[in-house]
Amino acid sequence: MNIEDVREFCLSMKGVSEDFPFDETTLVFKVLGKMFCLANLEGDLRINIKNDPEKIIALREEYQAVSPGYHMNKKHWNTVRIDGTIKKEVIHEWIIESYNLVIKGMPKKIAEKLNVL
Repeated sequence: MNIEDVREFCLSMKGVSEDFPFDETTLVFKVLGKMFCLANLEGDLRINIKNDPEKIIALREEYQAVSPGYHMNKKHWNTVRIDGTIKKEVIHEWIIESYNLVIKGMPKKIAEKLNVL
């Protein structure tokens, strides 16, 4: 899995946009303006994704490539090193979970816009 795989997968979801709001090496994917995945383009590929707080610690314990979210709220975000040790399908599941958690946290009127897009 490489950055193009991550990018293509994220952009395939409804209402997703991408930009570089912080610097030229941090690609951010947003759903209706809210971040759900950040990718570091410098050095080893790593992504920050939101996970269910009830299972976030278990993921860190189970996968060596998962650590507390870099520069993020560590209760809700993990950093995942994309190094081939975690199956692509699992990473896709986590990205979808992050997307859904972000939508779930939006006001209902904003989240409903996804049904129109």
